[in-house]
Amino acid sequence: MKQKAFLFLILTLGTLLTGCWNRKELNELAIAVGLGIDKQGDQFRVSVQVVDPGEVSTQKGASGRAPAILYTSEADTVFEAVRKITTLSPRKIYFPHLRICVISESMAMEGIAKALDFLSRDHEFRSDFYLVISKGASAEDTLKIMTPFDPIPADKLFSSLESSEKNWSPSTTVTLDQLMADLISEGKQPILTGLQIAGDQDSGETKKNVEKISPPTSLQFSGLAVFKKDRLIGWLNEIESKGYNFILGKVQSSVGFVSCPKGGKVALEIIRTQSAIKGSVNRGEPRININLQIEANVGEVECSDLDLTKVSTIYDLQKRSEEKIAGVIESAIKKAQKSYKADIFGFGEAIHRSNPKAWKSLKQNWDKEQFPELQVNIKVDFRIRRLGTTGSSFLNEIKK
Repeated sequence: MKQKAFLFLILTLGTLLTGCWNRKELNELAIAVGLGIDKQGDQFRVSVQVVDPGEVSTQKGASGRAPAILYTSEADTVFEAVRKITTLSPRKIYFPHLRICVISESMAMEGIAKALDFLSRDHEFRSDFYLVISKGASAEDTLKIMTPFDPIPADKLFSSLESSEKNWSPSTTVTLDQLMADLISEGKQPILTGLQIAGDQDSGETKKNVEKISPPTSLQFSGLAVFKKDRLIGWLNEIESKGYNFILGKVQSSVGFVSCPKGGKVALEIIRTQSAIKGSVNRGEPRININLQIEANVGEVECSDLDLTKVSTIYDLQKRSEEKIAGVIESAIKKAQKSYKADIFGFGEAIHRSNPKAWKSLKQNWDKEQFPELQVNIKVDFRIRRLGTTGSSFLNEIKK
């Protein structure tokens, strides 16, 4: 009886040991790092940038081939276009290592929801890649540009976007999960960073672009794309994009300046920001209060008449900085309210959190009526922490 029970246990466990039934060998896959989506008439034009493993190995460049290959196909749906690439590629496209997805400006104006459904539904796609909008060029052309420093363009775009967000702050990283959450939100409209080709496009597609000390063509992030639901409706410029990031507390580090009373500038490095957005409803009228705390260091002084050893000088610089940053924030809010009527800041979500009952009636015409006339109060608290390795500028000594 015990032997029969043991045999039954062995047979039962054996059914669970199915092995790697869906395994894929590395030499059977084409690892995708970049994805571009355009519209060609009524069809989707999909471009996939895959790594050439032979060119990125330890003996890279031995054959003279490009380190990445771009495959492009057209079909009625994105999924079909991706599978159709197998007629061009000797290997099946593998997406778990995708770094960047570029959507063309023209397609974004028509709507991106249909294309995003495939990305969110297919199990191979992770949610840690970034999405951007190609500005003034197709997504396909953008992925053709050869880049110096990092030979794989998609990897370069991924790293450059993160670096720009952390150190300059007119751009922002948006993953698929974040974008989907904004698309279905009732109190916040989506935004994506813009990407443009700077220089001659034809030169950028050749190996000569990475052989010169000053490449004739480069890929540059530029501004933020404003959406209403899934349609692109306009752009924020660099200053307005910084204002957007200030409001949401996304400025990790940046550099700005204030003018001196008698000429010259003082450059200040922002090292830390903290933002709080609070909503309220008073007699049926929604209001937003933005409290922004900023810490900065003095990075450069051009003013020969500025004495940084005086408390009054530091106080004056702080007040000037508060006024300037408040103006930057106001420019972003004004653009969103008056030009686009799109709540990209999540002010509606703040009202919802503070007064869910009032939000039920306000949300019906939020973007059309409530948001454009919304009263926004801005309070900036700017603090200078360090003056650098020297006090007053040596320009004072030169003047003497």
